[in-house]
Amino acid sequence: MIHLLQVFVDNIVPIVLVAGAGFALQRLFKIDPRPLSITVFNVLTPALVFNLLVESTIPADGALRLALLATLVVLSLVLLSWTLGRVLRLETRTIAALILSASFLNAGNYGLSLNQIALGSVGLAWASIYYITNSLWTNSLGVIAAQAGRMPAINAVKGLVRVPAVYAVILAFSFRLFQIQLPAFILEPIGLLSNATVPVMLLVLGMQIGKAGLPNRWNFLAIVSVLQLIVAPFIAWGLSQALRLPSPGAEVAVIEAAMPTAVLAMIIALEFDVEPELVTSSVVLTTLLSPITITPILVLLGVG
Repeated sequence: MIHLLQVFVDNIVPIVLVAGAGFALQRLFKIDPRPLSITVFNVLTPALVFNLLVESTIPADGALRLALLATLVVLSLVLLSWTLGRVLRLETRTIAALILSASFLNAGNYGLSLNQIALGSVGLAWASIYYITNSLWTNSLGVIAAQAGRMPAINAVKGLVRVPAVYAVILAFSFRLFQIQLPAFILEPIGLLSNATVPVMLLVLGMQIGKAGLPNRWNFLAIVSVLQLIVAPFIAWGLSQALRLPSPGAEVAVIEAAMPTAVLAMIIALEFDVEPELVTSSVVLTTLLSPITITPILVLLGVG
C-alpha cells in the first residue's frame, strides 16, 4: 500500500498539479484553450516528435512493432464498441459516440507526460511513436466513425495531411537515413520548443476539463470507462507479449493504452454533431478516474 501511494505521488501527482493549474486558469479567467491547443498541435508536438526521433536510438523493428500494437489496440476497441452498441441496440449516432469515446485515447497531453515522468527521455521517445500512430487513427478512423456513412471515407483519410507530426516523423527518419546533421542554430530552437511541449499539453488538458463541465449519462460512461481504462491496457499487455516488444516499449504500450478518452475525440464529435455532450463527458470522467486505474498498472509494470 505504501509503495502504491509512493508511485501515485511520484508519477501522477505532478500531472494532476500542472493540469490543475490549467483548470484553475480556465475557471478563474475563462480562457479559451483552443488557441493554445492549436499551438500544441501545429508547433510544439511536431518539434517534440522530431527532436525525440532524431536523437532516438530506438531500433526500426521495435518502432514498427509498437506502431502495429497501437493500431491493433485501436481496432480492437472499435470492434468491441461497435459490438456492444449493436447488442444494446443503441442508435447509430450513439454507437458512433461510443466508438469515439472508447477507442481513441489521450496519448498526447497525458500519455507523453506520464511516460516522461515514469520512464524518462527513453520512455518519451517510445511514447512519441505510439502517440503518432494513435493520432493517425484518430484523425482518419475517428472521423469515419463520426460520419457514420454520411460522407465518403476518403474525406476522412484526407485529414491525415493536416497532422503536422506526420511530417515531423518523415523528416526525422529522412535525416537519420541520410545521416544529415542539422546545424545548432536549427536544433536549439527545436529543442526549446520540444522542452515546452509536455507542460503546455498538461495546462491545455486542465483547461479543457475546466471548460467541459460535469459528466452525465452514467450507463454510457460506465461502458466507456471499463473499455478505455481497464480492457485497453490488458489488450496492450497481451499484444506486447505476442509481438515480443522490448523494454521499455512494452511498458510504454501498456501505459499509453491505459490513457483516458482523447480530447480530439471530443473535437470530432462537436464537428460532426455526434452526441458531443456524451463524448465530452467521457473525456472528463475517464480523465478524473484514470489516476485510480493507472497507479496500480504502474506498480504491476514495476515502473516509477
